Amino acid sequence: MTQEYIMKRKMVLAIIYSVITSVALVVFIGLYIDECNRVQETYRTQFNANLAHTIDSVESYQNAEGDLEARYRRILSDMSSADSFAFLLKNLTEEQKIAVNELHTCLLKYPEQMQEPERMEALRQTLTDLNENLDKGFEEAEELVATIDKMGH
Repeated sequence: MTQEYIMKRKMVLAIIYSVITSVALVVFIGLYIDECNRVQETYRTQFNANLAHTIDSVESYQNAEGDLEARYRRILSDMSSADSFAFLLKNLTEEQKIAVNELHTCLLKYPEQMQEPERMEALRQTLTDLNENLDKGFEEAEELVATIDKMGH
């Protein structure tokens, strides 16, 4: 065996190993992308579930005769969860994430204003549109936030 034959053999093995490594890298990148998409689907499912819970809580608040404070806390809790999942979703724009966050912030900071019947109805409609994945839901959220007097309680 000559030195040239040994070098050719090593080069062929190196090329084979690099091809195998490249194929493995492509496979792992594909698996990673697939898993990221599955995680995003899970986040979207949880976001929609929390919006549905918030809608149910708002309807419960609107139809209730007693213990409105506990029902309002349930709205806050459900909206907080939806807000958290909104920031994990990659298919929402920053403006849409901010709109959901501002809704949650208004519920937290201005409960007296948000508990008004017309605002609760507007909140319910906004959340319904968001849950149905309609863009007008984000516009309605911005409009609802704009009606809040942020200087008062």
